Amino acid sequence: MSKITSNSLEITTEDQQGTIKIDFIAVKKARMILRAINHTLRQQIIKLLEEKERLTVTEIYVKLRLEQSVASQHLAILRRADIVKTEREGKYIFYTLNKGRIEEVMGFVGQLVD
Repeated sequence: MSKITSNSLEITTEDQQGTIKIDFIAVKKARMILRAINHTLRQQIIKLLEEKERLTVTEIYVKLRLEQSVASQHLAILRRADIVKTEREGKYIFYTLNKGRIEEVMGFVGQLVD
């Protein structure tokens, strides 16, 4: 038996062992984040930020041997997905990983897999 509300779906299993609740908003957020992560260059950027913790766009495109515009476009996607955060210091903008957001999504994916 299923019950749909505006933001979720509840499914009662046939063997009556329990109810599975799917939060559509959480699924949409997770989808956006997973799509942002699912690209080789963005994965390289994430790995680089994990190693160095804080970098400017210049440091990122030099280390990955990219054009500045390409690095900026991929960082914008990661920023919209809230995977990276920015901090301005004078004329420099530093990028860091939003580890809380990544842990949140990994937890959500873990729940779906279980």
